[in-house]
Formats: sequence, C-alpha cells, structure tokens
Amino acid sequence: MTTSEINSLKNRIFYSAPEAFNELALEVFQFQARHVNLYRKYLEYLDINPSSIKKVEEIPFLPVEFFKNEPIITENMEVGRYFQSSGTTGINHAKHYLAEEEIYQQAILKAFEDAYGSVKDYIFYALLPAYAERENSSLVYMMHFLMAESGNGNNHWYLYNHEALANALVIKSTKKKFLMGVSFALLDFAEQFQIDLSDVIVMETGGMKGRRTELIREELHAILMDKFKVNTIHSEYGMTELLSQAYSKGNGIYHSSPWMRILIREVNDPFSYVPQGQTGGINIIDLANLFSCSFIAVKDLGKLHNEDTFEVLGRFDNSDLRGCSLLYE
Repeated sequence: MTTSEINSLKNRIFYSAPEAFNELALEVFQFQARHVNLYRKYLEYLDINPSSIKKVEEIPFLPVEFFKNEPIITENMEVGRYFQSSGTTGINHAKHYLAEEEIYQQAILKAFEDAYGSVKDYIFYALLPAYAERENSSLVYMMHFLMAESGNGNNHWYLYNHEALANALVIKSTKKKFLMGVSFALLDFAEQFQIDLSDVIVMETGGMKGRRTELIREELHAILMDKFKVNTIHSEYGMTELLSQAYSKGNGIYHSSPWMRILIREVNDPFSYVPQGQTGGINIIDLANLFSCSFIAVKDLGKLHNEDTFEVLGRFDNSDLRGCSLLYE
C-alpha cells in the first residue's frame, strides 16, 4: 500500500458514512494483516489467508493479552510514545505503542463532541489519583487534551484535595461542568462532601484499584446519585489498547463512536458470534487503531442492544484484573 493510499485510509476513518463502515474495516484489516508483524504472525498461526476474508464477521480478533508481549505497530513506523495499562501489582502491564498522536487526538475530540457537544462549552475537573500519579496513562493524556482543547482556564486536576474540588464545583458558571473521576476517588469524595451537583456531569471511569470493596455498577451509581443529588452517573469505556472511547449517559448503556463496532463472541468459541441481546465476550473494532491492531478480543463480557449500543456485564474469571475494568461483576 502506497503512502497516499495509507493517508486516504487514515482520512476516511472519522469521516466515512456509517454504511461504509464494513468496507473500510476490511481495508484496514488487509493493511494490518500485511504490515503489522505480530498480527500477521497470529493469522499465520491460525492458518488464515487474509485474502480469503470477505466479511467483517470473518476477521480474526487479536486477544488483548498480546499487547503484553511485544510492540504491536505497523512495520517501519517510528514510535512516538506508548501508553501502559494500570494493572495491579505483579501483573505484566500491557503497552500500546503510538505512531501518530494526531489520530488519537482526533478520536478523543470527535468521540467526546459526538456525545456531548463542543468541548469549548465545558469546564473539566479531573479526580484521577493513581492514574495522574503515574506516567504513560492514556486516560490522563485524554483529559489533558480535552482541557487544552476547551481553552478554559478554570480546568483543574485534583488528587486527594477534596475540599478544593468541592469549593470549585459549587461556583456558578455559564459553562457546563464535567467531573471525571476514578470510582474509588468519587466514593471518597462523596463520603466527605454531600453536595448538590445537579448542574454537573459526573462521569466514572471504573476502577477501585484495590482501594475499596468492589461494588457492582448499580450500587456505585446509586450511592453517587444520592450523595451528589444527580439523576444519573455517566461512564467511560476505554482501555490502554484502544484509541477510542465509548460513553454512557446512564444505566450502563454505552454508545460506541462511529468508527468503532462491538461484536459479541461465543464464550467457548471465539470465532462464532451470539445473537443480539445475548451475553458473550466483547470484540472491539477500533479503526482509529490504524497503525496498531483495530480488531481486539477483550476479556470483558457484554451484550449488544443494537449496532452502536452495548452493555458491559463483567469479566472472564481467568482474566487479569485491570484498572478500568475492576468495577464490574
């Protein structure tokens, strides 16, 4: 594939019509099957000829664990930076090597604005201890980028200074307020300050990080809604190995970005899919992951509600506990 063809593919990721998704996904698959070394070896191990793949449902999805083994990046591409999973002590961390930051930045901005409107309308408050205290967190990168794009001087990061956060959140503003917090930190904050945040979007990113007793999503959201006097708690679904996010505005129903697609695989047969509405393993197509791997089988369990909405129901029993996924049953 020539440089101009690669650039054409890259430019179409965020601007293609929904009906063109499958064709574009197949193009991305053919590109990665040839030029991403680890993915190419995986296909060879499965004895799959990429040219035989004619449907999205036939594409083999790379198990997410492979991101722990070696760099997954297009050959001859220079690594700009890498993101590393939070994980837990003693677990080998996944690394996602990034060739072009611009693609990640486009994915961040377009996903947010598709869900919430112009980023310039918001003040962002980040309550992300543990994430903010380590290097190479994609979540921290995302929040820094959203804050920068908003152009708002009142954006701020908070670690454990809950009183300062409470004081900032109650200040009246013509801007919309957006509080992004890791679950254990939001619970700590809620126990100290029971304040009316009815004019604030409160979003949890998951993750107790071993700091507190694990809660299922419904329990966590019920506590936070009561303490903060809000009608709903929003959620973000993302991970180190992806470059795109899905957002939920309540009840744990996520809307995937237009360049993402969720497929639900059979629990005992990773190459078969269950009907809509049934529970299985989550496969994610993330076309923004152009220079890595766009077809990833993750260790979360979920079900589809329709083509672009899904639910996360838990994790496979034998999977590693990881930061953004410790919340769920």
